[in-house]
Amino acid sequence: MDFMKEYEKWLNSPALSAEEKAELEAIKDDPKEIESRFYGPLEFGTAGLRGTMYVGLHNMNVHVIRWATQGFADVIAAEGEEGKRRGVAICMDCRNHSREFAVEAAKVCAANGIHVRIFESLRPTPELSFAVREYHCQAGINVTASHNPKEYNGYKVYWEDGAQLPPHHADAIAKRLGEIDIFNDIRTMDYDEAVKSGLIEVLGAETDEKFLTNVMAQVNDAETVAKVADTFKLVYTPFHGTGHKLIPEALKRLGIKHLICVPEQMVIDGNFPTVVSPNPENPEGFYLAVDIAKREGADFILGSDPDADRVGIMVRTKDGEFKVISGNQTGVLLLDYLIGAMKRSGKLPEKPVALKTIVTTEMARKVAEVNGLQSYDTFTGFKFLAEKKDKLENSGEGKVIFAYEESYGYMVGDYVRDKDAVTASLLLTEMAAWYAAQGMTLADALDALYEKYGYFAEHTYNLVMPGLDGLRDMANLMKSLRENPPAEISGVQVVTRKDYQDGSVTDTATGVQSCMELSGSNVLRFEMADGTSVIVRPSGTEPKIKVYILAQGKDAADAQANVAKYGQWVDSLKK
Repeated sequence: MDFMKEYEKWLNSPALSAEEKAELEAIKDDPKEIESRFYGPLEFGTAGLRGTMYVGLHNMNVHVIRWATQGFADVIAAEGEEGKRRGVAICMDCRNHSREFAVEAAKVCAANGIHVRIFESLRPTPELSFAVREYHCQAGINVTASHNPKEYNGYKVYWEDGAQLPPHHADAIAKRLGEIDIFNDIRTMDYDEAVKSGLIEVLGAETDEKFLTNVMAQVNDAETVAKVADTFKLVYTPFHGTGHKLIPEALKRLGIKHLICVPEQMVIDGNFPTVVSPNPENPEGFYLAVDIAKREGADFILGSDPDADRVGIMVRTKDGEFKVISGNQTGVLLLDYLIGAMKRSGKLPEKPVALKTIVTTEMARKVAEVNGLQSYDTFTGFKFLAEKKDKLENSGEGKVIFAYEESYGYMVGDYVRDKDAVTASLLLTEMAAWYAAQGMTLADALDALYEKYGYFAEHTYNLVMPGLDGLRDMANLMKSLRENPPAEISGVQVVTRKDYQDGSVTDTATGVQSCMELSGSNVLRFEMADGTSVIVRPSGTEPKIKVYILAQGKDAADAQANVAKYGQWVDSLKK
């Protein structure tokens, strides 16, 4: 694509406002900036779109939103009149322009004769997944960039099962977007007219209540919560986002009496003024919550990201400080707790199954199998976990009680097909209260699990590669690792290489190749002589390569030392 030609096209388009044209005029003498905005469109993948909010083809703005929605509308319309009647549910998070983008998407869908159910205001991502399933919609749209920095926004698309779009539908949209002009081929209509005509329907409190009814049905042990309710205290923060309403409500319905919300972060604000990044994976964002927890004598802290699909926790240790529990560790704790709680309450199904992704700790598999559960891996992303859940349950092979990935995403129940911080917050709190009744914090509980199941340690390294050069560097690194795979890493022999792109498994000693079930994803896995797994993949949503170290050891210190040892190799990849 000729980026200067595309820049001129945008600059001269009558579709742009005076402010938008002024923004483009301001970069007319900066060819590098022009190239970064116009070298090509944002790539439409199974996660939809995500980018920084500027005027440009490679950015998030109303024109890209309309264009993406027109392509999606064409795919929905291909399902026939029934697909258009079933329509689309639309949701948005707290970010700058999210409401504006959601309304633009609704107007395009309506102009294409597709019935729209749009939430009146921001809602958690899992509620969008729920609404698609509850109202038997053909599809869903969620305007969110999850936990990304404030400059970003995104456009996630869902299909009728409530999961993010399967690859063949994403490919169909991407193909259609290559055929339509971003300005001339878009249908849109007046929002109020669409509401008046019945093409747009507004969702509100009634959907919240339906969703919460399903959430509360996941409670296993309200009696134990009631026993400790007078003394059990927890601090919660939504990081300025969509969890501000439903998560506190769910915890109150659970019977939590001492719920302390971080007041500064209960304020809805797409600029996220109290944190550098609104990501519960970053412990520094919890500083206000930690201060309150110390002052109030709480042992447990919960934080959900801006679209309330991820949740992170911190717990008080014996020295009175607060410790981060990683996503891997949180999932292991919750899986072990759910198995026990469901057994005690008689809710554990026949043929129970736990799901995790290929980059999630192997400790989860150990917990599942020791307790008689089947365990399966999927690619990273909840669309794959949802797909595996449906496949297993529809065939009668098993009933999934828990699915999770290491990046703080957890899914339970049958009413959503995405990660769900609302339900996870409920169950994490129930779990913390149950351990409190045993005189234990979650830090104590985690130590007990290591003693029972063995010592595991994990770390994710992020090789950030921003901009146009970064995309090239990411591609070159993956190409180099395929063409010149390491025989050893950090002085340890590579025993097995797995390439999830073509599904190949290579025994490095013999050179013998075999095939595995999973294929079609740009991921490499090196299995080491000491039992460690080193996994390398480009992020699907951010400009970085992720390197996952999944290690074990004879004790906690040994496991951590193994992680650190492999970190030296990761550092060498930056050079």
